[in-house]
Amino acid sequence: MFHENKWDTSLSSAGRFGAIRLTGDGPMTAMLQLIDSKKTGNMDRQKALDAALAQIDRAFGKGSAMKLGSREKIEIESISTGSLGLDIALGIGGLPKGRIIEIYGPESSGKTTLTLHAIAEAQKAGGTAAFVDAEHALDPAYAKKLGVDIDELIVSQPDTGEQALEIVDTLVRSNAIDILVIDSVAALVPRAEIEGEMGDSHVGLQARLMSQALRKLTGSISRSKCMVIFINQVRMKIGVMYGNPETTTGGNALKFYASVRLDIRRTGQIKDRDDIVGNATRVKVVKNKVAPPFKQVEFDIMYGEGISKIGELLDIGVKAGLVEKSGAWFSYDSIRIGQGRENAKTYLKEHPELADRLEKAIRGKTEEVADGMMTGPDAEDDGE
Repeated sequence: MFHENKWDTSLSSAGRFGAIRLTGDGPMTAMLQLIDSKKTGNMDRQKALDAALAQIDRAFGKGSAMKLGSREKIEIESISTGSLGLDIALGIGGLPKGRIIEIYGPESSGKTTLTLHAIAEAQKAGGTAAFVDAEHALDPAYAKKLGVDIDELIVSQPDTGEQALEIVDTLVRSNAIDILVIDSVAALVPRAEIEGEMGDSHVGLQARLMSQALRKLTGSISRSKCMVIFINQVRMKIGVMYGNPETTTGGNALKFYASVRLDIRRTGQIKDRDDIVGNATRVKVVKNKVAPPFKQVEFDIMYGEGISKIGELLDIGVKAGLVEKSGAWFSYDSIRIGQGRENAKTYLKEHPELADRLEKAIRGKTEEVADGMMTGPDAEDDGE
């Protein structure tokens, strides 16, 4: 049995608390000494941390390193996609600024159309847009119909992948661009491949080029608050028996660096009697670092018009319970707006004040609408 007046033990700690000797004063005194020593050590550590942060601010600029709780929460700025449903699905009202975005899908699925709508929305807000047309396929007349100010749009048609990415780097570092689109990753052909012969093997060149460029660009993109959208194509993996055989071009680097990845697909045709006038389109948010992912939205892309905002209002209104559908009839706010979807769309187009009221009502129920878009991840989705 231990007695306090006989306590005589030595304990040394050469660590951060210094050396402590416990003598006949008893274990309680020793514990108090240890606590005091910890407080002194913590104060010294805090002083050292403050000095380090001050040195970092002097060397790299104010705010280069800070505690997350030391400043007010910063809202993530966004640019609308031109689709109300997709803006809601993305969780922040659009695509995030200062981030890398990837939009991929099969041919003629609406990838370029979606990016042109985003450019138009950025220009409406007073922003500056650039389009790196590596595919040499931009249609200025179509872009103008979608609302793009083509006179103010900066366009580049580079010859090689290296040239395209250098142009992107220069524009991003200018801090004067709000949105920049690269169309497409598959068309960023390395110089060695262009200068080589047909049939030459160039394994991994494009993937290495993309990986190097993204490492270099990601910091500049964040600092400049420029949104960079990469349009990408899909390819088929050879010999895949189970799971999704599709993959995107340019290696895996873009999957990791992208804050948002959108999978866009054409799901059907829209006909006016025998004429095909548009495509039904589905977009899935495969990856989202700024809000919950795996939401899915559907809308119409009409030829010569782009995303049908009226059709989207009608569809979301029905799902949100704001527009009543009884048989083939659509009603909103006790007003019958049409028999059949196309007639209802025509009525809303002819009565813009009613469409505005419906849009405001939908925006007031964004959480309920977003919950209805949740689909869950697929086995083949890459969520890096």
